[in-house]
Amino acid sequence: MASRTVSPPEYPDATIGAQLAPPPAAPGVVSVEGAAKSFGDLDVLKDVNLNVRRGEIVGLVGPSGCGKTTLVKLLTGLQQPTDGLVRVLDCAPADFDTKHRKRIGYTPQGFFLYPSLSVEQNARFVAGLYGLGWRRRRRRTRQVLQFLELWDARKRLARDISGGMQRRLSLACALLHSPEVLFIDEPTAGLDPLLRTKIWEHLRELCNTGCTILVTTQYMDEAAYCDRVAVMRDGGIAVIASPEELRRKAFGGDALDIRVGQVERADIVALWNLPCVQQVEWLGRRTLRLTVDDTATATVAVTDALHDRGTELEEVRPYNPSFDEIFTRLVDSDD
Repeated sequence: MASRTVSPPEYPDATIGAQLAPPPAAPGVVSVEGAAKSFGDLDVLKDVNLNVRRGEIVGLVGPSGCGKTTLVKLLTGLQQPTDGLVRVLDCAPADFDTKHRKRIGYTPQGFFLYPSLSVEQNARFVAGLYGLGWRRRRRRTRQVLQFLELWDARKRLARDISGGMQRRLSLACALLHSPEVLFIDEPTAGLDPLLRTKIWEHLRELCNTGCTILVTTQYMDEAAYCDRVAVMRDGGIAVIASPEELRRKAFGGDALDIRVGQVERADIVALWNLPCVQQVEWLGRRTLRLTVDDTATATVAVTDALHDRGTELEEVRPYNPSFDEIFTRLVDSDD
């Protein structure tokens, strides 16, 4: 049965108190202000604002065609913005010199290395492009391939390894010169869930060493691995927040599911009377979903209210929505 929101007309919506706006964020490692990008009459990016702090993972999440890859290309200097300002490490990407590029790593979509070279040969070749001397080149190749669990496959040709290993090899080549900032475009596209988890574990380890990471993904559940998530829609950023903040924004608070012997209208009215309840959804004749200020406080209040009415209460539990559901609510919002 489809859910519907139940709102007795005699109980108006609660007034939300005004909140002080947070102070403006200090310029970060990555700073984007009002960036736009057009190709002829096609507006791919529109008024994008983004600030990535040092040592955090920020995910760009959204469907294909929303502008994620184009934004990464602006940040790496592969394309120039039609309008607005883009800065990485306090420098416009168009003005990157060799010193700046040595501080940045980039893994594009797809496999871009030499299929006729071995895993180790590809890594050493890229390390040479970054100017690593032969001693450091050998040491870093071994370190990075071991880190990404590719050392045992180092002698195999790149064309003969699996797609997941190719994605890890691409990432390895972006890490050889120990970049301060890492841009990764859909590192887990087409991979099975186990490999996706493994790559994200590697990214978290990198972040823990101080690396700043901006990563794009089509998989909404991968938002949980990020410190903050920028939800992109129609060429812009609809919202950026931590995964927990996104959940609360999508639902307007915490979500609480309750199951009773039989839902009566008087039960719904009693729940709407509670100050901690913002919304009531009827999921079926025995189940309600509440949007509340805080699950811990609301659980006690809901339990007491239904017990006072003599309602048979079978279960009260927090509802943890999937990021697919969170994303759908956010992109469908008119806010």
